[in-house]
Amino acid sequence: MAGPETSQSIEKTINADIKLYYDLHAAEQPSAPLLIALHGYGANKKQMMREALQMAPEGFAVVSLQGFHQHLKEPKEPGGPLRFGFGWLSNFHPEDSVRVHHQALLDLIQILSDDKTIDPKRVFLLGFSQTCALNYRFAFTHPGILRGVIGICGGLPGDWETSESYKPTNAAVFHLAGEKDEFYPPARVSDYEARLKLRSQNVQFKSYDAAHEIIPAMRDDVRAWLKKG
Repeated sequence: MAGPETSQSIEKTINADIKLYYDLHAAEQPSAPLLIALHGYGANKKQMMREALQMAPEGFAVVSLQGFHQHLKEPKEPGGPLRFGFGWLSNFHPEDSVRVHHQALLDLIQILSDDKTIDPKRVFLLGFSQTCALNYRFAFTHPGILRGVIGICGGLPGDWETSESYKPTNAAVFHLAGEKDEFYPPARVSDYEARLKLRSQNVQFKSYDAAHEIIPAMRDDVRAWLKKG
């Protein structure tokens, strides 16, 4: 007797709203320049806010947006509480994560512009590690949005040379690299300045005696760079 026929499953999708969380440090004066800081994989908005406040010049508003891929982290000590970490991208339909990232930034800038918290013509975007390439995707896909973009210890989009989504921008670019970075060593990032100049004429690249981390010299240089902007 023949068994029941097997049917092939079909992958489908539904749209669902999600909440994204961010911390805001508002400036004393309205219509302030804005620094949006995005953490790396496994971190959170509070950690990145601490970093961003050490880099933002006086008078800046600062936003730390939290990643939307939540995961559990092992406790640092036996018997300690489980800790949550957040990320931005996975290998499963990464284009969906890129779209959420782009829309979140656009909506955030619009909200803070509408209520006069920030000056929409002076918006700077900073990313560490995983968010570095994501932020470059945003900056060059939406070339008229940002005044400047900062990448620390991260990479370029994998389709940097081939995608037609990326356009030239007047936004300034500052890329900071660690000479001891195990994920983005000098051999990997040595051509980043030239590659970024394909679409921005205002590119600064600097290496530091650092691993995959943010060190005081980086904070000082970012603050000085933002003051010029």
